[in-house]
Amino acid sequence: MSNTECLRIADQLRRAFEGEAWHGPALRELLGNVTADQANARPLKAAHSIWELTLHIDVWTRAALESLRGVPMPNLSIIGTKKDWPSPPHVSEGDWKTATDKLFQTGAELAHAIEGFGDERLSDTVPGRQYNFYYLLHGIVQHSLYHGGQIAVLKKAITGG
Repeated sequence: MSNTECLRIADQLRRAFEGEAWHGPALRELLGNVTADQANARPLKAAHSIWELTLHIDVWTRAALESLRGVPMPNLSIIGTKKDWPSPPHVSEGDWKTATDKLFQTGAELAHAIEGFGDERLSDTVPGRQYNFYYLLHGIVQHSLYHGGQIAVLKKAITGG
């Protein structure tokens, strides 16, 4: 087991994104065999698509990464907007691969940045927020897993399995 909180958080983020998570399939496992058409499908009309969820997870993972570098977190007023919930640019296998590659790259960059962040900074206030980095970083892991669960349900609805 990791011996610092930052190393533990980075480990949990990697498990959520890459695998060996206690709960079941990680994002890479869930998205690995999804096609662009499946990712863009909307089996539940009132729900986001797998593609939209993937882009949304990336938006907030990137925002957390930038906050570690001193960039203020985006204003809450963007929630529900195209910045918070971007739409796929085009529905093609290439664009889907780009979206998933970007998600996993951002996740890896954030995990690496967390490792070097330093436990002593976890109680510092996140730029643009009134909470600390400890809350944010655990929240990003939780956010990713929450939407991963939604992706799993949508994938079952689309593929039947």
